[in-house]
Amino acid sequence: MYTPIVIAAATTADLEPAAVTPDWVLNGMPETRSKKLARSHDRTSHVMVWDCTAGHFNWYYDKDETLVVISGEAFITNEKGEERQLGPGDVVFFPAGTSSTWRVPRYIKKVAILRHTMPRPLGFGVLAWNLLRRIVGLMRGLPLMLASLLSPAGI
Repeated sequence: MYTPIVIAAATTADLEPAAVTPDWVLNGMPETRSKKLARSHDRTSHVMVWDCTAGHFNWYYDKDETLVVISGEAFITNEKGEERQLGPGDVVFFPAGTSSTWRVPRYIKKVAILRHTMPRPLGFGVLAWNLLRRIVGLMRGLPLMLASLLSPAGI
């Protein structure tokens, strides 16, 4: 099955309202918007653009999330109470099952890659399957590689 490559302009994507869960808001009235840009063939991962106006809120991660800030800033406090400033170009990884507190002074925009996690034994099975597929692919190409090496032009 053919899956096209997706190229999207995250800075100009038309975002739609996507409210912060009201119980998570600590201060202010943060308004968030987002848009899904792409999804993996197996539907376990997707890429999205998200932005947020000023506010202070908790966020709970039910998926692994890797983000890149593309504009604005935020201050993130982890579960240990350590605060870090995020700005354009910063990359952050939030493992599924963690939480953080976001303080957005004015505005922030990010591109996020979200991935559903799976039980570790199943993950090892997927890695083994992919390795087997690569080995089989190499084995299929082996006769052609040998023929090119043994041909008079290859000597």
